[in-house]
Amino acid sequence: MTDHPENGADCVIHPRGIASLDSVARVSDRPGESSSRRVLSLGRAIRHRVDAWARLLREHELTWLAVLSSMCLLVLAAGLAGENWWPLTSFLVPLLLGSAVMSMRRLVVLTVLDTACLALLCFMTFVDARRLAAVVIVAVCAGLLLWNVGVRSRLGLDQAHGDSMLVDLRDRLVSQSQLPVLPAGWSAEAVMKSAGGASFAGDFIVASRTHDGGVLEVIVADVSGKGMDAGTRALMLSSALGGLLGSVRPEDLLPAANAYLLRQGWVEEFVTAAHVSIDLATGEFAVRTAGHPPAVQFCSGSGRWSVHWTDGPILGLLPDAEYAPFCGQFAPGDALLLYTDGLVETPSRDIAFGIDRLIGQAEGLVREGSASGATRLLAGAESERDDRALVLLVRG
Repeated sequence: MTDHPENGADCVIHPRGIASLDSVARVSDRPGESSSRRVLSLGRAIRHRVDAWARLLREHELTWLAVLSSMCLLVLAAGLAGENWWPLTSFLVPLLLGSAVMSMRRLVVLTVLDTACLALLCFMTFVDARRLAAVVIVAVCAGLLLWNVGVRSRLGLDQAHGDSMLVDLRDRLVSQSQLPVLPAGWSAEAVMKSAGGASFAGDFIVASRTHDGGVLEVIVADVSGKGMDAGTRALMLSSALGGLLGSVRPEDLLPAANAYLLRQGWVEEFVTAAHVSIDLATGEFAVRTAGHPPAVQFCSGSGRWSVHWTDGPILGLLPDAEYAPFCGQFAPGDALLLYTDGLVETPSRDIAFGIDRLIGQAEGLVREGSASGATRLLAGAESERDDRALVLLVRG
């Protein structure tokens, strides 16, 4: 089912002249695409404005302190009015809200006020074994909330700011995986999914149109580990790789990334990556891998799939590492797959069988021209215990 061609000679992908770039620019400025960009820009502006107002509200701790202090007094009044049925555990509500939006210093003030209201209620009403147990529960929960906020305060962040920071980190990682708008005749889809549905993943995608828009460069990388630890390292590395795109020649990108990781001194972690650069005018491309699963190409002329095996060590492992390219031609009707090992490798199956299985799933989708082929391929992965990322490039 698959071919294994030899690596091609070293090659460099550069845009082909002023006329080609002008034609790309004209295609990219079509009215439909301009309208879509305006709609997307408006949506982003509205979302950023809503987020800004939400952050502004969260940052006014004195306002929250006044509101939650009033809530403590209301709970006290309700307890006095319904002393036979009102639950004392209701005093936990202001503390729970305060722990989400207030710093340690403000929360201590609120806790003192809340405790004072609870003590006053017990003094002015009766206390039996059940109500005493409720008081103990409130005291224990208040102590746990203070301890939790104290741990967060070491970073100088309250819960709201900490959550916002994590959301911003996740959104930044996702936004960097967005593929640029391509000229007519080209289409691309990029999808990512973390292990177990976590918000952060070690697999990521970075893409950009470089050399004045004439070259498309895509990187699919896999940072060892899962969850938050892998996600923070992936964010740092994706930002570094995004800065390298267009700043160095395509053939120098993986060596530069390798040198960057060697300077970081990641002893127990490793990174694999695949990098492809495509001349959008001619369809010539070069793909390089660093310990990563090979790119797979569908050749419409022959109707066959080719697995482009290339040599290159894992990033950050060896100094002065070399990454041999495979150079090819992207003809109309061709497709190219870049992916991480989460789609093709399991503990009980060799990667070669996984690649054959992926090709079998992709063949029907590519032939029928499915608009969501990458999403369906990702959904068909056997294992969900590993992060997964996939890029599908098609030339119409």
